[in-house]
Amino acid sequence: MQYGICNLSIVPLRIESSDTCEMVSQVLYGDFFKVLEKRKSWSKIRLAFDKYEGWIDNKQYIEISKDQYDFLHAEKPLISTDLVEFVKDSANQLYPIPLGSCLNGLSILNHSHDGNAVQKKFSKDHLISTAFLYLNAPYLWGGKTPFGIDCSGFTQMVYKLNGYKIFRDASQQATQGEALSFIEESDPGDLAFFDNNEGQIVHVGIIMKDNFIIHAHGKVRIDRLDHSGIYNVEKGIHTHKLRVIKKIIP
Repeated sequence: MQYGICNLSIVPLRIESSDTCEMVSQVLYGDFFKVLEKRKSWSKIRLAFDKYEGWIDNKQYIEISKDQYDFLHAEKPLISTDLVEFVKDSANQLYPIPLGSCLNGLSILNHSHDGNAVQKKFSKDHLISTAFLYLNAPYLWGGKTPFGIDCSGFTQMVYKLNGYKIFRDASQQATQGEALSFIEESDPGDLAFFDNNEGQIVHVGIIMKDNFIIHAHGKVRIDRLDHSGIYNVEKGIHTHKLRVIKKIIP
């Protein structure tokens, strides 16, 4: 088994081993992983944080040892909290890193960092203020940063910045936590899931107080939430059909 760590800011994770294939997620600076299969130009990887799998360009990561991987895996995640920061290498070159990058591998990469970071769990009421950091970020399929993010990438990153691990995709996240029967039972920070006409979970958002929801749809935006789903006041229509509400943090 081989192992790797991302030494660049935002690297695409693709469904197949080609630059033209769909981006299913992103590998942020400091994310580390197992290499499941290595080809001439591409590697299939499994991220340590959420076990998500995909293909990454071999030029966009650095190999590490099993001992280094085990060390990183045992550490409590140290997460950057500024919108954009820089790390510096031994030659004083700067590398930009986005909000939510993992800094546990700085010594392995021989990089230094003097920005803001957190390494603790916050209370549930901190989730909404974190979510506002992404407000108006454009929607991007597979995205995980304020410069482009999808619905489940948004919820995963907000929870990550508060010290909680949830899965990558909305359908996976919907398997976690405790199901609630009514919106009235929910608290700010709980997740609401929405399905399509075939009954597949295709969307997720973070519940706010007073029947509002913050979610990524075109951009990270705030809309109304009712028993039918998400109501867009500007358009005067429901855009998503409510399936289930989950309490991830008790």
